[in-house]
Amino acid sequence: MTANDIIKDIKNRKYKPIYLLHGEEPYFIDLISSQIEDSVLSDAEKGFNQTVWYGKDTDIMTVLNAAKRYPMMAEYQVVIVKEAQDMKWGKDDVDKKGINPVLSYFENPLSTTILVFCYKYGKFDKRKKAYKAIEKKGLVFESGTLYDNKVPAWIESYGAGKNYKISAQAASMLCEYLGNDLSKIANELDKLMLNVPAGQEITLKEIQDNIGISKEYNVFELQSALIRRDVLKANQIINYFEANPKANPIVLILGNLNNFFSKVLLYHYVKGRTPQDAARELGVNPYFIKDYETASRMFDFYKCMQIIGWLREYDLKSKGVNSTASHGELLKELVFKILH
Repeated sequence: MTANDIIKDIKNRKYKPIYLLHGEEPYFIDLISSQIEDSVLSDAEKGFNQTVWYGKDTDIMTVLNAAKRYPMMAEYQVVIVKEAQDMKWGKDDVDKKGINPVLSYFENPLSTTILVFCYKYGKFDKRKKAYKAIEKKGLVFESGTLYDNKVPAWIESYGAGKNYKISAQAASMLCEYLGNDLSKIANELDKLMLNVPAGQEITLKEIQDNIGISKEYNVFELQSALIRRDVLKANQIINYFEANPKANPIVLILGNLNNFFSKVLLYHYVKGRTPQDAARELGVNPYFIKDYETASRMFDFYKCMQIIGWLREYDLKSKGVNSTASHGELLKELVFKILH
């Protein structure tokens, strides 16, 4: 099931007695657990029937003892363990009576308790009996990392879910600027939507006006200047980055350039295909294929390989490996090499 499927069931009051939400991407884990925390019980019922712990402050037996209670003046009780990866889970061993108390509950959970484990930044060990028991009696959801090339589509979908159309260019710029941190992207979009009427298209202008991205001096414009081999504009942008390092960290700039030139390199392999086929291979919106086609003429296969090598070299230098130069100086050196 997808996160949306699970949330739909929760809204329809179709609950599982145990939820194990695990994986590298915390956004979907938070989304599902928040839906349970906010909607299962009324405000009046929560006082007696909702318990929220953090993993480092509890252990599995304390949680299960709470889960075994019956709700008071409500149909359900909710027990949520946030940051469950920090909790002491116990072992699969049995006691002197041949019983494992953890497995005993997971195999026979109380139907009036909704027990939620939010296990973030990693996968729960699927070899454990606890995992198999929860999978059989409850619901296991693995929240995988969304790859960079999938984030713009997710941004557009997120906007559509809130009655906003987000242009492909705006979605791509937001992805380039914020990376694949879905929680951060959702937070920025929610703030932006307070200033944009519902139903209106969110374009590059709204992103630039509301999320603090300079209209003239950003990574998109730097890429454009490099494609045109516009030495003056590229250096103006680098000077702006140097003067505003907090808003333009070098790790973000190098990462975006590496992503861009890696796609230009890949484009050399898909030349001659239709724009739609090339876009699918590159994992980008067809709207941007012309940029990669132009860049491939400016930077041949071997130059792209050389640039990617330089980007890795300057990433190490920016971290102090064999270099004491400032980040601004490093970017100027790198841009000079790329353009000459």
